[in-house]
Amino acid sequence: MRSLLFSTCLALFVTGAALASNLPKGVEQRGEAAFSFLGFQIYKARLFTQAGRPLDWSQDFGLELTYQRRLSQSDLVEATLREMARMGNALPIRDQLEKCYRPVAPGDSYLAVSDGPDRLAFWRNGVAVCALSHDNIKTHFMEIFLGNDSRSARFTRALLGQ
Repeated sequence: MRSLLFSTCLALFVTGAALASNLPKGVEQRGEAAFSFLGFQIYKARLFTQAGRPLDWSQDFGLELTYQRRLSQSDLVEATLREMARMGNALPIRDQLEKCYRPVAPGDSYLAVSDGPDRLAFWRNGVAVCALSHDNIKTHFMEIFLGNDSRSARFTRALLGQ
């Protein structure tokens, strides 16, 4: 039992350390929220902004999603493209998304961190996996979760710490 507890605490420490090392300097958690669809929790999200201040789209920030359900690579790619199109932000990034996304199981996480307006770096379970590059990709992608027209205003407000 003590071994299991120690392993669990160590895993949480390592995950937290990996997350912190992948975020821009000075970034702290701003808000968190859980997203559900038809009564099923899909993922938990955490937003990281400069010093935990309100989101400033002109600065780099990070968004972490920790999945609560199994989803295929196709599910992740199609949902991302569909939401971007719904919000008027369709981009030709299918090939890039297919390189970034892998199937997820409960507990798996993706961290997206902006690097200026035209690049997003992705980590899966603390390991760098890819980067998306396109004009204004930060806004076009992150508005899925943080925009005024996101799927859930309540989710977005909680994530923004409002």
